Amino acid sequence: MIFRQMFDPESSTLTYLLADDHGNAVIIDPVLEHVESYLSLLKSLGLTLRMVLDTHVHADHITGSQTLKQYTSATTVIAQSCGAPGYDRLLNDGDTLAFGSETIRVIATPGHTPGSLCYLLRDRLFTGDTLMINACGRTDFQQGSAVSMYHSITEKLFTLPDETLVYPAHDYKGRRVSSIGEEKVLNTRIAGKSEAEFVAIMDNLNLATPKRIHEAVPANLLGGIRP
Repeated sequence: MIFRQMFDPESSTLTYLLADDHGNAVIIDPVLEHVESYLSLLKSLGLTLRMVLDTHVHADHITGSQTLKQYTSATTVIAQSCGAPGYDRLLNDGDTLAFGSETIRVIATPGHTPGSLCYLLRDRLFTGDTLMINACGRTDFQQGSAVSMYHSITEKLFTLPDETLVYPAHDYKGRRVSSIGEEKVLNTRIAGKSEAEFVAIMDNLNLATPKRIHEAVPANLLGGIRP
């Protein structure tokens, strides 16, 4: 299997390229401004892009999903509960995505947004903004819910094997990978916390509104096309 992790310094977004041994590839959480570099990488590795997966409707950058589709004819994918009309395939919990000889399991993890998804491939979990490294995504806009996130993490993600690798959609401190076992012990927001304790933490983060939210959300509902 081919695996590449890419980083956008402007939004601190982590994008992932995965491919099977026969050249069938998927990209998770692409950033519009880096589409050219993704296409160059696909060409250099001799890969065919089959699907473009978003973990949710992003608020801090515009996705490159539709633009990648225009260049490659890849299928664009997001959660049904995102209410995003700009995608080809709308997913629900427990769905599977096959590309070549590989299969991705879809795990619905509402909380950051109602339509947040995680994607599990072998021992690698792509968590979007649900579970981050020593953190988790905020829940104070886009119909977010700290209660839902608590249950998504503790009842779904934390039941996976401890050795499962955690690859988030963002990190702001230069970190690139964690594990379920580490996050169950070290995550300061949720490790060992009750639901009430977690909700209190999330309700008092007092974070600034993402700078591009009013531009990004409408565009991302359309797969990255500005309305």
